[in-house]
Amino acid sequence: MSPFKEVCKIAGAFVGVIVGAGFASGQEILQFFASFGSIGLVGCVVAGVVFVLLSMAFSTMGQRLMANSHKEVVTAMLGKHLGAVFDVLITFFLFAITVVMLAGAGSLLHQWLGVPEVWGSVIATIATVLIVCLDVTSVISFIGAVTPFLMFMTIVVAGYVLMTPHPDHAALQAAAETQPKGASHWLVAALLYVSYNTVAGMPFLVIMGGQASSRKVALWGGILGGLLLSLLMLLIAAAMYLRMDTIGGLSMPMLSIATQISPWLGHLMSLVIFGMILNTAVGMLYAFMARIVPTGTRQFRIGTAVAGVVALAGSFVGFIALVGMVYPIYGYIGFVLMALGLVGWLRMSRKHSPEVLSGGR
Repeated sequence: MSPFKEVCKIAGAFVGVIVGAGFASGQEILQFFASFGSIGLVGCVVAGVVFVLLSMAFSTMGQRLMANSHKEVVTAMLGKHLGAVFDVLITFFLFAITVVMLAGAGSLLHQWLGVPEVWGSVIATIATVLIVCLDVTSVISFIGAVTPFLMFMTIVVAGYVLMTPHPDHAALQAAAETQPKGASHWLVAALLYVSYNTVAGMPFLVIMGGQASSRKVALWGGILGGLLLSLLMLLIAAAMYLRMDTIGGLSMPMLSIATQISPWLGHLMSLVIFGMILNTAVGMLYAFMARIVPTGTRQFRIGTAVAGVVALAGSFVGFIALVGMVYPIYGYIGFVLMALGLVGWLRMSRKHSPEVLSGGR
């Protein structure tokens, strides 16, 4: 595979893992950015810059350590004892996000097709387990393949919104004030959003970095992934801000905007959101199992099936309740990982900068 294709595969897979039920539907972007009005768009830019730095840092650290799981990177950053504590916390979070995604899949299929939520979650569980049982290259390829569809749909929806009439700034600001917010201040919300996504995305990102053919590929894969994620965030936030008067109280605002444009576009958007939910579930479950059992083994496949059944049972708690329990806790844990990740990358860059620039392993 050419270095360019490898970079694109890493970038697409990273975006695919981060973009789950909340991001693709617009609910997370609404609460953490668009609900603050126009200043929330500035928050998107701030979050995007931090995402680029972190994705670059963790991808190259994973490549340097040839990581097969997040344990190697966490231990390198925090040391043996504190690293072990964070290792347990991150591993549990990976499983928790899998549970959240399965619950989100049930909610989406119920809203979209009228399928009972339990059967929607069962369908997503079976698909997730089967994909995770593939080798890591196939998993990365699957996750990266869905991302262009989300990019296309987001550009279509955002482009339509930007080119059609919308209320004036004062009306949009007033509507934004009524929306639920992820934090009390726009900057805190932006950093908190990056924080819990760092905990979710870092484990799979370091695995992708560990599979990269060179540090240069890992570096640019991380940078491109961060840039694509930033662009998606900004487009979704802008579209929702300009339609703030019509999306209040909706669980999937981007789906609502797409449906306003065309019912068929709404169906297509639903399909894309379901694909992104599967992406995140696959990435989280794979990283979770890779930490516990060697990949590619019979034990790995059996363990994946067992973990899938347990995650399915946990998903019956409900999508909204799970998001409320899981994300806030790990948001603050993520602040520590963000800081230590950047410090660790800077230290490693000083030690190995000639090799990075030359693309050596």
